[in-house]
Amino acid sequence: MRKAKPKKRLVLPDPVFNDTKVSKFVNHLMFDGKKSISYDIFYKALDIVKDKMAKEEKAPLEIWKQALDNITPQVEVKSRRIGGATFQVPTEIRPDRKESVSMKNMISFARKRGGKGMAEKLAAEIMDAYNNQGGAFKRKEDMHRMAEANRAFAHFRF
Repeated sequence: MRKAKPKKRLVLPDPVFNDTKVSKFVNHLMFDGKKSISYDIFYKALDIVKDKMAKEEKAPLEIWKQALDNITPQVEVKSRRIGGATFQVPTEIRPDRKESVSMKNMISFARKRGGKGMAEKLAAEIMDAYNNQGGAFKRKEDMHRMAEANRAFAHFRF
């Protein structure tokens, strides 16, 4: 590589739970630099999850973390051009990218949902992901299925 790798930015923990994972999620959720609105949406979503899943013995933050784990893909396919043909090569995902992909999937499928506000949509997506269903979970399953179908090309890994 010609240039040095860029330094990883330090993400500060969020004010309520003191957790950097929450801050990263809120940063993905944010539009136009409106971080306080993004925090409000996230905390309201966790309140809705707390109300609707009162029978669960876990805290809403634990439910959210479990939901993220449920929709985190382990492998993905990358296009690799070899001798005029393009192959979908299955590769393992780096841990930081796993986290990022799962967060982005959860947010994008929450935005596509029908519902009143973003907090309610996000809460519904969190509960679906916790129960191993919903759009984000389906996306993870599709990624794994694609990787499994193209396992024959795994020797082209870079």
